[in-house]
Amino acid sequence: MNTDTTLLEKLEEMSARIVALEMENRLLRQKLDQYIRHYFGGSRNEGLDKHQLELLLQGLPNVVTLPAAEPKTTTATRNGTAHPVRRMLVEDKLETQEIVIEPAEVQVQPDGWRKISEERTSQLDWVAPKIIKRVYIRPRYVKQERFALAPLPPQPIEQGMVGPGLLAQILVSKYEYHQPLYRQEKMFRQQFGVELSRKTMGYWVEQAAELLKPVYRAIREDLLAGNYLQADETPIRYLDPDVKGKSQQGYLWVYSRPKSDVLFEWRVSRARAGPEEFLKNFRGKLQTDGYGAYESLAKSRSGDLTLVGCWAHVRRGFHEALAETKLAAWFVGQIGQLYAVEKQLRKQKAGPALRQTMRVWQSQPVMTRLHRAMELVRRKTLPQGLLGQAIDYTLKRWTALNQFITDGILEIDNNLIENSIRPSALGKRNWMFIGHPEAGERSAVIYTLLGSCRRLGINPFDYLKDLFTRLPAAKITQIKQFTPAMWVRARTGASQPAQQNLP
Repeated sequence: MNTDTTLLEKLEEMSARIVALEMENRLLRQKLDQYIRHYFGGSRNEGLDKHQLELLLQGLPNVVTLPAAEPKTTTATRNGTAHPVRRMLVEDKLETQEIVIEPAEVQVQPDGWRKISEERTSQLDWVAPKIIKRVYIRPRYVKQERFALAPLPPQPIEQGMVGPGLLAQILVSKYEYHQPLYRQEKMFRQQFGVELSRKTMGYWVEQAAELLKPVYRAIREDLLAGNYLQADETPIRYLDPDVKGKSQQGYLWVYSRPKSDVLFEWRVSRARAGPEEFLKNFRGKLQTDGYGAYESLAKSRSGDLTLVGCWAHVRRGFHEALAETKLAAWFVGQIGQLYAVEKQLRKQKAGPALRQTMRVWQSQPVMTRLHRAMELVRRKTLPQGLLGQAIDYTLKRWTALNQFITDGILEIDNNLIENSIRPSALGKRNWMFIGHPEAGERSAVIYTLLGSCRRLGINPFDYLKDLFTRLPAAKITQIKQFTPAMWVRARTGASQPAQQNLP
């Protein structure tokens, strides 16, 4: 009898074990199906690329070091001594544009001045769809014991043989259209007969980023001066010269405010120290996904930093749960009603006051239904299942997800900033990793300006060309007028810059 009892207990134990294994196997299959949908042809709207901006940042510098100065070759001799001279980068067949700059004193009173020589400064520039050679001719005059020579206009790169248009074209091709420098080198040679080495262009890119840093800092100051920010981050590989044999993983943290500029910040870590340092002087509302670093930071600064949730991430979780149970479809439909209200508000171009009123009237009842349903279903759903995970994610962040109801300035989700770092399939095939940590900082500067141009509907070439033309002579007090938001405002005469790519 004891033997039968023992055998029966073992059978029951084995049966329970089989049930548990079947359940575990079903959950693992669901997760595998979820992974396959995400990375091998999932829904365009709901599927996420795990690297996000990593695809956009194609064509980043993939060299460990850049030259300290433009390359020169020693060919000329004088008094038996070799002297370095600039290597000719263009063929004689290039169209040449000559600009004569007369000294101011000669223009005012030309009588008595006798031309004795002239300074000739060559510069390559881009005048689509061709490259021209611009030559600045500065006659040198003498009058009695006085000499007169007009100064050379401020250049984007001091002693650099590159004009504003060509420099803008190289940066836009590299960072916006994902054309690495070696491909641009080939294009310039084959299409224009111009020998521009990637080493030379790499130096130009480095110096261009330095020139643009004051504008980058102005954007940062403007964003931190407000009381509402959206934030996100994306991984990116880089080479560390101190770690041989393999690349390291760094991150680009992205911050923005709707209808304003976007800022990228390079960090070698995803730790809380990144946003903590950036946001140390920020007071207001921060909208993010569910990453723990933001939640921990908001908890430690509960008096002056309020976390705002993202309904796009919530919707994504319930959409994934559709593969597990049809019950998830009800939640997806209810969340769709929240977005239907937002769509109507955008169509009406509603301001903050109307947005708040409509949300309280139409969206709040939906929120109440969602909360009650989640509480009920949660008790009957396995926490390890996709639906259980989606419900737990939502209820844990319910306070943050409710913030947009009573504040018409806030967005319902973080899609604006995700759109700013949305990847390009073309870029993925052109780039592997950042060649040096310092290249990450330079790239953050350039991507900040290009991302802001994309957000505000600005032609990036026109913007950069204008900056490279005027910025070298600008005073420090004029820097703010060069941010993309202020730049487009000055040209449209609008009180607020135009916003593009709204969700």
